[in-house]
Amino acid sequence: MIRTVFAIASVVAVTLGVGVAIAQQDVIKERKDLMKANGAQAKIGADMIKGAKPFDIAAVHKMFATFENAAAKMPDLFPPNSKDESGSPAADKFSPTAKVWDDMADFKSRFQKFGADAKAADASVKDVDTLKAALGNIGRNDCGGCHHEYRVEKKS
Repeated sequence: MIRTVFAIASVVAVTLGVGVAIAQQDVIKERKDLMKANGAQAKIGADMIKGAKPFDIAAVHKMFATFENAAAKMPDLFPPNSKDESGSPAADKFSPTAKVWDDMADFKSRFQKFGADAKAADASVKDVDTLKAALGNIGRNDCGGCHHEYRVEKKS
C-alpha cells in the first residue's frame, strides 16, 4: 500500500513539474508571438509612411487593433516562473530584464498606456501624415521606452 501511494505521488509530482515547464514555455511563446505580430504590423505602417505601400485605412485599423490586443494580454504573460527563457523553444536574441518582475506595477502600466495610445491613434489617423505622427509617438514613447527599460539583447 505504501509503495502504491509513493508511486502515485511520484507520478503526480513529475506530471505537475512537466505541466509547469510546458506552461512556462507557452507563456513565453505567447508573449514572443504577440511582440512579433506587433513588429510585423508596425512594419506595414512604416512601409505606408515611406511610400513603399499605399495608405490603407483598413490595414491601419488592423495594426492598431493588434497593438491593443497585445497591450491587453501582455501584462499577464510575465508570471514569476517565466523569468528564465533559456529552456523555451520560443527563446530568441531578446529577453526581459529582471526589472520586469522587480517593478511589475510600472511594467504593467506601460502596457495600459500603450493600449490607450493605440486606441487614440486608431481614432485619429486619417492619412499618411497623421499615421506618421501617431506611429512615431507610439514607437518612441511606448515601444522604445519599454524596450529600453525592460528588454535586453542576449550576447551570443
